[in-house]
Amino acid sequence: MPLFTIETTYRLRIYRQRTYDAETLDEACDLAIADEGWDDNKSNVEASGDIYVTGAWEGQDAAHIGRSLSFPSRFDEQVQRKADHFEVLLGLLKILAHAPEGGSADVELWRRRAEAAIAKAEAILAAENDPIEGAAS
Repeated sequence: MPLFTIETTYRLRIYRQRTYDAETLDEACDLAIADEGWDDNKSNVEASGDIYVTGAWEGQDAAHIGRSLSFPSRFDEQVQRKADHFEVLLGLLKILAHAPEGGSADVELWRRRAEAAIAKAEAILAAENDPIEGAAS
């Protein structure tokens, strides 16, 4: 039976709570983002993210040695899958929103692409593999 080395990870929430002297909430948020001190950070293990696959290799103890294997998209981080697909969906919405009335061949082409993008978005939300590659990109 073949052996596979699989690298998985999860996001651990590290946070800090500080008070900032500012005129507005917007200014306080800017100060918090610019603040580079993290000596008082805390971790929240109970609120860590889901485990997801970050790499796969054939063989024992083979991480980062040799050719990396492709793995089904459902094992990717869900939040990243959504973020990656957002740009595609936004582009399609812009094209369809500005499409001329009357339905030209171009509009039909973009509608088919939109349907494929919708299918991919639904797969992401259901934590399933993406539909057949090439159908939505």
